[in-house]
Amino acid sequence: MNLEVLNREIKDFNQETHGSTDYDKDEIDGMGESPNEFAPLKYLVKKIEGISTPRDLLKLGLVHDTYELFEYEHFPKWFEAQFSRKLTRTFSKKISILHLPNNKEIFDSIELVNKCYQTLKAEQILMNGKNLPVQLGEWYAKAIFGLEQRKSASQRGFDFYLEDKRIEVKVHWADTSSPKGVKMRKSLVDLSDHCILIYIARNFMIREICFLDSNFIIRKFGGKGHTIFLKDTDVSQYFFSKSDKHYAKVVNKTALMKYSNPQLAMKLAESFSG
Repeated sequence: MNLEVLNREIKDFNQETHGSTDYDKDEIDGMGESPNEFAPLKYLVKKIEGISTPRDLLKLGLVHDTYELFEYEHFPKWFEAQFSRKLTRTFSKKISILHLPNNKEIFDSIELVNKCYQTLKAEQILMNGKNLPVQLGEWYAKAIFGLEQRKSASQRGFDFYLEDKRIEVKVHWADTSSPKGVKMRKSLVDLSDHCILIYIARNFMIREICFLDSNFIIRKFGGKGHTIFLKDTDVSQYFFSKSDKHYAKVVNKTALMKYSNPQLAMKLAESFSG
């Protein structure tokens, strides 16, 4: 199974309509090379050996998007043309799209953004730009671990899930960690099953990753108050550069290697090849 086979099968699916099938009930669709070509997971499972779950597609480098959060403009027309019925709002809330990101454009954009940030910083213009790094770090976690974003009932907008486990993603943007540690809201840790810490360097590349059990965090670092500080001295033994305990949770090794800084990438390469 590879991307060439996947794209070929998606293209084949779109050569004819499927109004007489029950593919319209599938809640997960894979997107092909063209933004207006999709194929239900149920179809891909039948056609491609080695695909049985969404995570099999994520291992190829695809990323999971919830349609309600990231509306694909071509999808409603494709759905209606394929199944001879309109995409209802109720059903659209259940749909997920698995697509292959344009990693080259993303990487080039990161390099460009980094140059812009450095210029604005040197000219004493940029004071606080954490919003972009946070969102980028969350996307890194989503791509690397195959996380699913689901619309949240709270004001947060969405929550991350790894299969049926709720994940709290915390992004720390700096070349070095604060002596106080990474600041986390205790309530959010308590609501999650696991916490992923993504340490982003100033050049927007991943310098470290830490995958921790939420109960462990609460038990060992919870203490009193509403805030938890995870110092490097307390959690560094779980860093991906030092421990392979959670390597099995990585679904997209290519994304992890591509977006890690050289130091982390070299350490990971040694572990993955060992």
